[in-house]
Amino acid sequence: MNPNCARCGKIVYPTEKVNCLDKFWHKACFHCETCKMTLNMKNYKGYEKKPYCNAHYPKQSFTMVADTPENLRLKQQSELQSQVRYKEEFEKNKGKGFSVVADTPELQRIKKTQDQISNIKYHEEFEKSRMGPSGGEGLEPERRDSQDSSSYRRPPEQQQPHHIPTSAPVYQQQQPVAQSYGGYKEPAAPVSIQRSAPGGGGKRYRAVYDYSAADEDEVSFQDGDTIVNVQQIDDGWMYGTVERTGDTGMLPANYVEAI
Repeated sequence: MNPNCARCGKIVYPTEKVNCLDKFWHKACFHCETCKMTLNMKNYKGYEKKPYCNAHYPKQSFTMVADTPENLRLKQQSELQSQVRYKEEFEKNKGKGFSVVADTPELQRIKKTQDQISNIKYHEEFEKSRMGPSGGEGLEPERRDSQDSSSYRRPPEQQQPHHIPTSAPVYQQQQPVAQSYGGYKEPAAPVSIQRSAPGGGGKRYRAVYDYSAADEDEVSFQDGDTIVNVQQIDDGWMYGTVERTGDTGMLPANYVEAI
C-alpha cells in the first residue's frame, strides 16, 4: 500500500517518492518550510522533522537572563549556601589528617632521603650528648668542686706520684752486692718491679664502635679491637690497654662489650 505525502496528504507513488525525516514526500513537496525552494537529499537540513534550506535553517541561540532583583537574590543565596556547605565540610574534616598520597617512585626517593638525614642528625645528637659539653662550659663547676682537677678521670696508676716504671732498673730500694770472680766483678742484676694493675682484676673487651681520644689520658681504638686488662672506673668510663696498638688509657664503657 502506498503511503501519503507528509506535505499534501496525497498518495505517494514509488516513482516520485522521497523517504526522509521519517516521512514520505513527493519530490515537488519536499521543499524548504520558509522559502519553498525544492530540496533533495544532499542540500536539505532537518529541524524538528521539517526540511529547511541552508539559508533559512533555524539558528539555535540561548536566551540571556536579565539581572532582575529576584535573580540577583537567588544568585546571592546560592553563593551563601555554597560557603555554608564549604565551612561545614571544613569543620567536619578538620583534624582528620591529610589525604593519602600515592606512593610513587619520586616520593619513595624523597622519603628515603629524609630518613637518611634524620638518621644522620640523630647520630650527631647522640654523639654530642655522649661526649658531654664541649669546651670549658660544663667543666668549670667540676673543677671548682674538686681539689685536684685531674683526679676525676685519672686512672689509679697516674695518681701515684712515686710509681716506678717497669722498664727502669731499681737501684734506690735495694743495691745488690756485686760478686767477684778472680778479679772480674760481675755487675749486679737490676731488680725489676712488675706493674700492678688497678684493683678489681683485668678483663677482656671488644670494641663495637670507633673512638677517637678526646683527652691525653684516653685511648683511641677501632671497631673490632680487643681491649685487655680492663678495669671499671665508674658507670661511664673504663681503663684498659688496646691490644692492637699497645696504648693504655681511659675509654667509654658504652663503646665496648665484654668478651
